[in-house]
This record gives sequence, structure tokens and C-alpha cells, in this order.
Amino acid sequence: MKHSKRYNALVENFEKGSLVNAKDGISKVIEAANAKFDESFDISINLNLLTKHTVRDTFVLPHQVGKEKVVLVFAKGENAEAGKKAKADFVGDDDLIKKIKDGWFGFDVAIATPDMMKEVGKLGPFLGRRGLMPNPKTGTVTNDVAKAVNEFKKGRTEFRADKKGIINITIGKVSMKDEEIFANVHALYAEVLRKKPSDLKGDYVRSCTFSSTMGPGVRVDYKTLN
Repeated sequence: MKHSKRYNALVENFEKGSLVNAKDGISKVIEAANAKFDESFDISINLNLLTKHTVRDTFVLPHQVGKEKVVLVFAKGENAEAGKKAKADFVGDDDLIKKIKDGWFGFDVAIATPDMMKEVGKLGPFLGRRGLMPNPKTGTVTNDVAKAVNEFKKGRTEFRADKKGIINITIGKVSMKDEEIFANVHALYAEVLRKKPSDLKGDYVRSCTFSSTMGPGVRVDYKTLN
């Protein structure tokens, strides 16, 4: 991809510079963002993991990013009523399962009660590749439907390390205040540290980079994310 002279100058400047602390890194990314839309503020954390390790969870962002999430609930009876009272966008069972099999995916988060998972599990080919399959590890398989709906509506979001041990996640928008982005970064990092595998030897975190949708990456001293 061919980039502008301005972009290449920024890349050269950022790459030549030493690691910056988190708050300075946030300022650099925001200053460099000049697209005609509100760019996302992204963070990439490179972890030292073995292939057997899984780092995956959800957490609540102190400051919500973008629009409120569209939440779907697979449930019956009292749990379905709880989902409706919590203002889930879609609540149902077999009707929603059929709708998804027919190609509908008008939601951001899918929550299911444990008794629904036998049927919901059949949606693996549809939901799995989109990262929408309910999972106990992410709090989306639960009998406490109201709590789950409320948390995801307030900004609960998922993070996971890929096969290379890298977590890539949008943590804000460049239009947000620096302190709001830092609060979100801090909340994510605290959860990542909490998920450190107990048998891991050596350093857990290798590196951290901040960037915007269209901007170059800024290398950050991960010890300043706390």
C-alpha cells in the first residue's frame, strides 16, 4: 500500500523514537489521526504464551466506545422474561435459532442460558466464525440473564490472544478525552494481567503498541499501562 509523505514521516519518527509512556503514547496517536472520520483507538499487546495457553475474557470498559451493543438472548420462561425486562434487543429460542440459520446476524452479542446450549451449539458453523457463539468463559452462558444484558449494554467487551499471543482490540475513539482512553487501557491491562497462566515462565508481556485506524503504531512502555 502506498502511503503519503506525512504518514511515512510519522512512521519514521515513531519507529526511531524510544518507548513512550502510555499517556504520551495516547497523545501521539490522537495528534497523528487526521482522517475525515472518527478513527478508532486500538491497542495491541504481544504476550509470551505457549500454544497450550488461552488468554480470553470479557471486561467492562469504564468509557463506552461507539454505539450501544445490540444484545440477543437465547432463553425460555422466566429467563426470557428477565432478558426482556433488562431490555435485551432480541429474546427467544427456536425462533431465533431458525432466523440465524436462515442468514440473519443483526446483533453484536449473543447470550444463552445453559439449558439452551444443546440447541444453540448447533449454530456453531454460523456463530463460531463470527465470534458470536455464547461461551461461559466470556460470561455469555449464564442463568443471570439480567446481569449479563446490563453489563454488555454498559460496554462489556471481549478480548482474546490469537495463535501468536497477540491481543488486538479497539479501546476507544480518537475523539475521546485522553484520560478516558487511558482509563479503558488501564482496565484492559489489569484484566490481561489477571489472566496470566500460572505455569508461565519468564516475562508475560513482550510489547505494546497504540495506533489509530489510519495512523502508524506508537510503541509504548507496557509498564506504564497500570
